[in-house]
Amino acid sequence: MAGAQEPEVMSTKQLRIAALAERFPQRAFTSLAHYIDAQWLKTATLMTRRDGAVGIDGQTADDFVRDFEANIQRLLEDAKSGRYKAPPVRRIHIPKGDGRSTRPIGIPTFEDKVLQRAVVALLEPLYEHDFLDCSYGFRLGRSAHHAVKAVWEGLSSMSGGWVIDLDIKAFFDTIDHQHLRDFLQQ
Repeated sequence: MAGAQEPEVMSTKQLRIAALAERFPQRAFTSLAHYIDAQWLKTATLMTRRDGAVGIDGQTADDFVRDFEANIQRLLEDAKSGRYKAPPVRRIHIPKGDGRSTRPIGIPTFEDKVLQRAVVALLEPLYEHDFLDCSYGFRLGRSAHHAVKAVWEGLSSMSGGWVIDLDIKAFFDTIDHQHLRDFLQQ
C-alpha cells in the first residue's frame, strides 16, 4: 500500500473536526465530505481488518490492495459523485449464546468496509464530545468490557444492587423500518 498515510495524520484532521464541533455545539455540520480524500481512504484501508470475512463479491483485502491506487481513486470518485451504492451484504447466521438459536449478521464487501471506516473516522470526532462518560457503545477506546467493569465498580461502591439482562426478541426485525428511516432523516 504505497503512499498510505499513517493514522496519526488522519487524526490531525479529526482534531480539527472535534474542535469545530466543540466550538459550535448547536451547528449542523452539513459539509464535511471534503475531508475524505484519497489519503483519508488509504488510511481507512490501513484501519480496516484485513482478516475479516469476505462480502458478497468474494474480494479479500489482498485483492483490494493488488490494484490499490486505482481502487482508492474509483472508490473516492464514486463516493464524491454520489454514484456509490453500497453492495448487498452477505447474510450468515451465527449461533447465539444459548446454542439453540442463531442470529443473522451481514458482512459487507471489503471496499464497503473501507468506506464505512472512512465515514466513521469523519463522524467520531463530531459526536464524541456529546457522549456522556457512561456511554460505551461503538466508541473509540471503549468496549463492552469497559461497560461491565463500570457496572461492577458501581455495584461494589453501593454494596450491591440489581443487574437485569434482557433481550428484546427480534427487535430490529419487528421495528417499523419506515418510521426508523424517517426518524434518522430528521
